[in-house]
Amino acid sequence: MCCVLRSLAQISAFIPPEVNRYPSASVHNTTRRQKNALKIVASTGAKTRSQEDDYHATLEALNSKGRTPRKSLGQHYMLNSAVNEQLAAAADVKEGDVVLEIGPGTGSLTNVLVDSGATVLAIEKDPYMAALVRERFANTGRVEVLQEDFTECHIQSRMFSYLEADSVDAKFQYAKVVSNIPFNISTEVVKQLLPMGDIFSEVVLLLQEEAALRLVDSSLRTSTYRPINIFINFYSDPDYKFKVPRTSFFPQPKVDAAVVAFKLKQAVNYPPVSSTKGFFSMARPEELTLENFVSLYNLVVKL
Repeated sequence: MCCVLRSLAQISAFIPPEVNRYPSASVHNTTRRQKNALKIVASTGAKTRSQEDDYHATLEALNSKGRTPRKSLGQHYMLNSAVNEQLAAAADVKEGDVVLEIGPGTGSLTNVLVDSGATVLAIEKDPYMAALVRERFANTGRVEVLQEDFTECHIQSRMFSYLEADSVDAKFQYAKVVSNIPFNISTEVVKQLLPMGDIFSEVVLLLQEEAALRLVDSSLRTSTYRPINIFINFYSDPDYKFKVPRTSFFPQPKVDAAVVAFKLKQAVNYPPVSSTKGFFSMARPEELTLENFVSLYNLVVKL
């Protein structure tokens, strides 16, 4: 018992360490071929079907707003429609679902979600991309775009307001999150969304592959097993779905990505602790599973 108590000597407030300010958040300079493609699209006014959302369609969409991917926003645009289809399938998106999408970019994933029958609330920080997505889906009646920084918005109140709107099917039970998020806000997104099992049933995110593996399959007694792992398993059941090669993005990042699905728990299914705030203020858990950590916490609070 003394050894156990000594392991708690360095108690600090739970602030999940950043999984990484991922290298992939740094956008490569546009290649000469990419620059030329932008010029060709601009000069010819070439049209591509919006349903394709391929390389040329993405360039055309960006060019329509005079934009190139911004490093400060960690923008990497998905060029592979099959990946978007898999993302939607991982959340089992179907007719009547309500989906939160963070960082829709040019709307390629939004398009798949709408085609699946979902109503989408999209949150986009870049005002130009927000305008593009708003215009693209203006006639569908299925997409609302909020031009905000997700890490600073009050997502819970936003969702409650959205779900109470007349345009949302009153028969649904829980909303879902399906997003290709900027890698540099992964930890913030996970921290905000996972405790919201009263609103969301599934959170499906495209993350940097290294981070995805670390969040889902961390081993005990290693430096990668951190308070964020206890946090994730407290609020959800995470599942690594599939790898996404870096060649699927424009611009191409330095690393591959992966999709993780977090099945959110309801409050009645959380581990039994007297105070979540007190629980997450305990010391680093390198050698304890979630179950052991819960038992230890409950033992300590009784002393």
